[in-house]
Amino acid sequence: MPDLPQLRLAVERVLKTTTEREILPRFLNVVGQMKADGSAFSAADIAAQESLIAALASLVELPMIGEEMPTETQKTAWERGYAEGVWVMDPIDGSTNFLVGLPQFAVSVALVRRGRPVLGVSYLPIAREMFSAVQGGGVWLNGQRLPAPAGAGEKDLADAVASIDFKRLPPHLALRIVHEAPIYSQRNFGSSVLDWCYLAAGRLDAVTHGGERLWDYAAGWLMTEEMGGCVATFDQDDFAATPPWKRSVIAARDPELFRLWRDWIRRQMSGIGDQGSTPQPR
Repeated sequence: MPDLPQLRLAVERVLKTTTEREILPRFLNVVGQMKADGSAFSAADIAAQESLIAALASLVELPMIGEEMPTETQKTAWERGYAEGVWVMDPIDGSTNFLVGLPQFAVSVALVRRGRPVLGVSYLPIAREMFSAVQGGGVWLNGQRLPAPAGAGEKDLADAVASIDFKRLPPHLALRIVHEAPIYSQRNFGSSVLDWCYLAAGRLDAVTHGGERLWDYAAGWLMTEEMGGCVATFDQDDFAATPPWKRSVIAARDPELFRLWRDWIRRQMSGIGDQGSTPQPR
C-alpha cells in the first residue's frame, strides 16, 4: 500500500477525474428518483460510484462502502475491512441540490481503519475546491496546507456561525435553536460533506446534525480533528463510541467554543418531553 500522503494525492486525482467524466456532464441534465429512505438520487450517483469503485481498487484493493450500495453489502464490507481498511465513498453528497441545479454538492472518499478515518478527500466541483487530509498530516486545500487556527478560545459563542440541519433534529431541540440559540447565526447548505469542508477552512465555526451516515462524516471527521477541532454526538463525547451507520454530530474547530455549544445542546436535549419548557415564538 502506498504511504498515506502519496495515496491522498492519488485519491484527489480520482475524485477530479470522476467528477469531470461522470458528474458534471449530468449536472442539470439528469432525472432524479427517490430511495426508500426519502433521499434523492440519480444516474449520476450510480455512474460516479461505479467509477470510484474501479479507480480506488486500482490504487489499493480493499472492501468498499458506497452510499448507493445495499445495506447488507455495506455491513459486510465494514466487517471484512475493519482491521486493514475499508474505502467509504459518497458519489454525490447533496443530491437534491444537484438535481435542482444548486451548486452546493460534493464528492467524498475516506479510508477508514478500525472505525476511524486515516485519509479523507472531498471535492466541491463547482467551486473547484479539493479538500484532503491524512492522519497526522493536516488538512490541504487545492495543494496548500491550511494553517492551524489562531486565537483558540478567543471567539465567543455569541459570534459563532453554525451549519444546522433542522430536518433531522428532535423537534424540541430545533425549536430551541430557532428561538433561543446562543450563536450569532445558522446556515444550512444541503450537503454534509460541504459543511465539514467549510468547518475545516474556518468558514463555519460549528456543525450540528441529527443523524449523518458514515459516508457523510468520515472524511470531515478526520479534517476537523486534524485542524485541532472536536467532534461528538448528542450523548457521547467519544464520536467513535456509537454505531457507525448513523450518528448525530456536534463539531467545532475551537475546543472551547465546542464545549460551550455541546453543553448548551445537551441541556436542551435533557428537557425533551417537558412541554412546559417549550419556547414560544417571539
